[in-house]
Amino acid sequence: MSMGYKNLGIWRESRELVIQIHGVTVEQLPKFEMYEEGSQIRRSIKSTKSNIVEGYGRRKYKQDYVRFLVYAHASCDEAKDHWETLFETGSLDDEALYCQIHSRLEELSKSIYRFIQGVEREHRSLREDHDGYNAEHPQMLKKHEPEP
Repeated sequence: MSMGYKNLGIWRESRELVIQIHGVTVEQLPKFEMYEEGSQIRRSIKSTKSNIVEGYGRRKYKQDYVRFLVYAHASCDEAKDHWETLFETGSLDDEALYCQIHSRLEELSKSIYRFIQGVEREHRSLREDHDGYNAEHPQMLKKHEPEP
């Protein structure tokens, strides 16, 4: 069985939030807000999910993996900020729904942050594997200089 990005808890949670936030912003917001703050939050939460996928696709290279996870974390925090703005301006007036989604965004942000820490601590990239090989085989590091 493949351990693809769909098996990541952070991806599954971001997917659920994409679906829920999309529904809320196109069905429950005032029309003008659908194209303003509603559009912004849809883009930022979708960016969260997409950056998790792109990072996973670059997981052979630890720095790339971490960079895209950091983008995902920032996009999640951006989505949380847009969600708060919708509530604070009265465009979203369902307090129970606000609290439920806000809590989920908070948890996703924390989960992505913990995931980044785990990748930084334990993930080995292709480059690190090559560096380990090169340390054991220093002759592989010799540069070929052109003949005079």
